[in-house]
Amino acid sequence: MPASRAGVPDEPEAGSDGHDGTAPVPNAGAGGIAGIPRRVTPPFIRVDSPTEARNPRTVEIDRLPTLEVLHLINDEDQQVARAVRAALPKVAAAVDLAVRALQEGRRIHYVGAGTSGRLAVLDAAELPPTFAVPHEWFVTHAAGGPAAFLRAIEGAEDDEEAGAREMIESVQAGDVVMGLAASGRTPYVVGALRASRARGAATVFVTANPAASLGTEVDVFVPVDTGPEVVAGSTRMKAGTAQKLVLNAFSTAVMVRIGRTYSNLMVDLMATNAKLRGRMLEILAEATGKDEHTCAQALREADGELKTALVAVLGQVSSERARSALRHAHGHVHVALAEVGRA
Repeated sequence: MPASRAGVPDEPEAGSDGHDGTAPVPNAGAGGIAGIPRRVTPPFIRVDSPTEARNPRTVEIDRLPTLEVLHLINDEDQQVARAVRAALPKVAAAVDLAVRALQEGRRIHYVGAGTSGRLAVLDAAELPPTFAVPHEWFVTHAAGGPAAFLRAIEGAEDDEEAGAREMIESVQAGDVVMGLAASGRTPYVVGALRASRARGAATVFVTANPAASLGTEVDVFVPVDTGPEVVAGSTRMKAGTAQKLVLNAFSTAVMVRIGRTYSNLMVDLMATNAKLRGRMLEILAEATGKDEHTCAQALREADGELKTALVAVLGQVSSERARSALRHAHGHVHVALAEVGRA
């Protein structure tokens, strides 16, 4: 199965026709909707995870007025950032693994199903335009493939062998593979992480289940204890929000550590439209304190390379000298400026 940029929901979804032996239910009762097929497919798996527990704070949610429902949801959301903060030492260890891997010419892989897969796709897709990284640096693998991004592919997350096969086809020794599974047991993710480790990749596991048994099998275990969801088992909520925070923090920290920012400015962005070209000019002006005309001229001389223009202006050197210094500094602006300052 090729690398993909899509995912499937955490819970299996009913099919849309009867071609697989499932017949539509004209008048479905509890648990079904008229016109939508319903299936019963053994075996049944009981998921032992805090995300599946019933939240005692929200048991009356279906009897409350709208604003109180929203207050309850927001109250639960307040817990997410604290849970992520408690896991930051583990996230830092994952960042260091990823930085080392990229510096050695390796890749970062995200693996997930459902909400986890979709969030991984979003994070990876936004890195190239923000930090000008090659698309192949961050690879996403999601249960069900691209077709499942907008519509569920039933059973995909339960296919441990599919996760393993995809890693065998894609992962190399020295890569970093980050698996995401709110419950801590998604077979597709479990298979992927085990196969990746067997191939010599470093493995990271992010989950909302601190007791997940897979945590003992990976190099970095990142448990983010968000507790029971507002609606039991709906891990697109707190657990999903926690994964979004972890992914954003992880990838942004990696970019900072490999020199893709100068201070807190995006100096490696790709100016692919008029808005971004304007932002590039604003960033150069902000970083150097120079007027717009001077910055525009510096960008022209640097062939539109913001970092090169930045080092040229701050270091008072030519674009060619600035570009050479950045190359020797592996893209770190501060290091390049120190080099031209010694010249």
